[in-house]
Amino acid sequence: MFKVNDNYLKLPGSYLFSTVARKDREFRAAHPDKKVIKLSIGDVTQPLAPAIIDSLHKAVDEMSKAETFKGYAPDLGYEFLRNAIVENDYKSREVDVSADEIFVSDGAKSDSANIQEIFALDNKIAVCDPVYPVYVDSNVMAGRTGTYDKETGLWSDVIYMPCLEANGFAPELPKETPDIIYLCFPNNPTGATIKKSMLQDWVDYANRVGAVIIYDAAYEAYISEADVPHTIYECEGARTCAIELKSFSKNAGFTGTRLGYTVVPKDLKAADGTALNPLWARRHGTKFNGAPYIVQRAGEAVYSDAGKAETKAQIAYYMNNAKVIYEGLKDAGYSVSGGVNAPYIWLKTPDHMSSWDFFDYLLEKANVVGTPGSGFGPSGEGYFRLTAFGTYENTVEAIDRIKKM
Repeated sequence: MFKVNDNYLKLPGSYLFSTVARKDREFRAAHPDKKVIKLSIGDVTQPLAPAIIDSLHKAVDEMSKAETFKGYAPDLGYEFLRNAIVENDYKSREVDVSADEIFVSDGAKSDSANIQEIFALDNKIAVCDPVYPVYVDSNVMAGRTGTYDKETGLWSDVIYMPCLEANGFAPELPKETPDIIYLCFPNNPTGATIKKSMLQDWVDYANRVGAVIIYDAAYEAYISEADVPHTIYECEGARTCAIELKSFSKNAGFTGTRLGYTVVPKDLKAADGTALNPLWARRHGTKFNGAPYIVQRAGEAVYSDAGKAETKAQIAYYMNNAKVIYEGLKDAGYSVSGGVNAPYIWLKTPDHMSSWDFFDYLLEKANVVGTPGSGFGPSGEGYFRLTAFGTYENTVEAIDRIKKM
């Protein structure tokens, strides 16, 4: 008789955003007369930029002709896209990354979950707390996290790095030495960032203790302040200790189109000298058949002059929403952070309410959906996340409702 992977049975409850979506659906079904505004999941609302649409149409036409038809994509992705990534995301910042170190995928979420497969099960992971749930959940599924304590919300074999108001919601170097360190900046869910000097400290630490950093830079396009790094490879020595994940979802609206990439430098090697680049290439080639040609052409258009201007305008649109949320909540007396270099606003729940109690209160009283901070980890309890990815009109209305509660 077949057996299941019992690591999946260790996962507590359902995926955070699935739970939020279910509660949202149930409320809408029970109150069909209410207009519910969603500021929970980080899903964009603005349509794809004209330059991207034009590229998609052209690529679709190519697929209709035998002489320009494309089947399976190359393992790493088409050269035209990887070269555009090198020129615009790295060379423009005087960073050394080559095209054969870039692996195009269907999104950073997939890569952030799958990257752990190339590491041994006895590696110990360190995560920020609160944290994007996929980092921990994917390691639970692999059997790397030990046992779960329902009282504390902690896994026995995970090193937690609390990100608290006192430390600017940025983690401190862990006291226990990890093998794999997950960092996300600008941060999801808190919206926090760190300066280049602080990120350099992490790179130096990882090289010193022989750890690898999985660096999620999905929101780097939202950085507005100086001296906040757009890529970990701006730091000296990062090529020997860091893997970087990037996404087209938030900078160019590809949440439904699906495109991202991972950088694995050829200099990055395990303690025994095994290079990670060919390992990830083997995994990528075996388990993934490439992002569609038309989507990769659309990704290339993001780097055109028109694409850059149009996506920059969209980012400004969302960051204006972030300003509306931040200032509106401040005016209403909430303690808030984020919203400057990231499209997320992190607020303290009022009157010592639990995160889920505030979720229910906000949904019932203002008909607004957000995300409970406790869903991101124990240190997220007592906090709440709102996103700036709604429409401007809905964002203004949502904040007006909250101020009137």
